[in-house]
Amino acid sequence: IGKKVQAIYLWWHKPVINKELLQSLPNLKVIATSGVGMDHLDLKLVASFGVKMANAPHAVSSSTADAGMALLLASARRLVEAHNISISPSLEYYEAEMLGVKVAGATLGIIGMGSIGYKIALRAKAFEMNILYHNRTQRKVQEEQAVGATYCKKIDNLLQQADFVVLVVSLTPQTHKLIGKRELELMKPTATLINISRGAVVDQEALVAALRTGVIRAAALDVTCPEPLPRDHPLLKLKNVIITPHLGIKTDKATYMITEEAVENILAALNGLPLPSEVLPS
Repeated sequence: IGKKVQAIYLWWHKPVINKELLQSLPNLKVIATSGVGMDHLDLKLVASFGVKMANAPHAVSSSTADAGMALLLASARRLVEAHNISISPSLEYYEAEMLGVKVAGATLGIIGMGSIGYKIALRAKAFEMNILYHNRTQRKVQEEQAVGATYCKKIDNLLQQADFVVLVVSLTPQTHKLIGKRELELMKPTATLINISRGAVVDQEALVAALRTGVIRAAALDVTCPEPLPRDHPLLKLKNVIITPHLGIKTDKATYMITEEAVENILAALNGLPLPSEVLPS
């Protein structure tokens, strides 16, 4: 049926798009993927076959921003640890000194101020946080003012000031292991790293060392490399880490909206119209 296939809808990076598949589909016009990240596609390879590509940035931004704030709050108030204590069969009394850290008035550093990053800023404003952000391009003044965000041209300045650092960048060769030993050592020892982008954006070996030695306070990760981690991975054994199974886009409404957005892009491509969410090779 290869000659009949004109569109592919990728769900959770399946099917794998490689040269052999593209060669077998001579009439393929478009590939639409669920979610925002495009690191699972060789954009230049796909484009070389004359195939257009689209993602679903509008459908996922709110749900992913919610997940980022949920991880921030859960880590700050030690909710997972507290839950495990509360359901322990041997519990006799609550500890009076199980202290978390205050979120209101804390400084949040957002690395990657696209649609998801900006929605995190909107939520953080409601929590009375001071907001810094680092991005390839600076947002418009009115957009910064709407959330009270301050632009940091250099990532180092953000890392040195933030109490919470949330990663919302796409995985590219430039962002691979963006946060490594040097960057973690720039952060406050009381700071928390939250990653809702891709696992490979963080040097996980450096992160393990930083968490073990108190270079940073804690981490909350919705993404790892690989997913899931091997069951003997040291990140799974640390009390100051929360790990969730890539829940960012996984809500009932977001899943439905992702499919709608993909269908809209596919129909546009098949009818020779501009794709609402087209992604071009860089």
